[in-house]
Amino acid sequence: MKHGKKYIESEKAVDKTKLYDAPEALDLACSGAKAKFDETIEAHIRLGVDSRYADQQVRGAVVLPNGTGKNVRVCVFCKEDKYDDAKAAGAEYVGGMDLVEKIQKENWMDFDVVVASPDMMGIVGRLGKILGPRGLMPNPKAGTVTPDVAKAVTEAKAGKIEYRLDKSNIIHCPIGKASFGKDKLNENLEVLMDAVIKARPSALKGQYLKSLTVASTMGIGIKLSIAKYGN
Repeated sequence: MKHGKKYIESEKAVDKTKLYDAPEALDLACSGAKAKFDETIEAHIRLGVDSRYADQQVRGAVVLPNGTGKNVRVCVFCKEDKYDDAKAAGAEYVGGMDLVEKIQKENWMDFDVVVASPDMMGIVGRLGKILGPRGLMPNPKAGTVTPDVAKAVTEAKAGKIEYRLDKSNIIHCPIGKASFGKDKLNENLEVLMDAVIKARPSALKGQYLKSLTVASTMGIGIKLSIAKYGN
């Protein structure tokens, strides 16, 4: 793969043989983010679990103290008596079967987070094949299936992110924008890492945290030391 000048310049600033501490790595990631837009900084956490086994799943959600820097559009499925609460909390779209049909018939996807009250999961379940592959299916572990839909909306707007394993046993999570600077990004990263460490499956024997890398949208991956997190 051929990379542009900016990427190559950023690559020269990073010692690929070194494991950086978080502030230094995040500083490098920010300074290497030279695109014309405010690049997202992502954390990539490789775990020593096997996601094929139900007792080794790692999944949850956490509210980042400094948010993600992204305007999150929330779609809520609930009964009519909760419509006003969901809208007051900031939800862009609130409804029931009308929204299900809109998604099914029009392939409408103008939202980033889906929240549902438990009594609506019967109809929301019909969207599993559409929402599931996109990581948008509401889930109790992520706090997106809840009787308190207004609270879920507020948290989503405040910077709540979901973390989950991909097929390679890696968690990919946004921790903010390059414009945040290393200090705010580090605060977000620490909160995310704390949640992931606490989510260690009891069934796992051996090393849990394998590696941690941060990178901007268009930038090079920078490896961090994981010694401080233990295993």
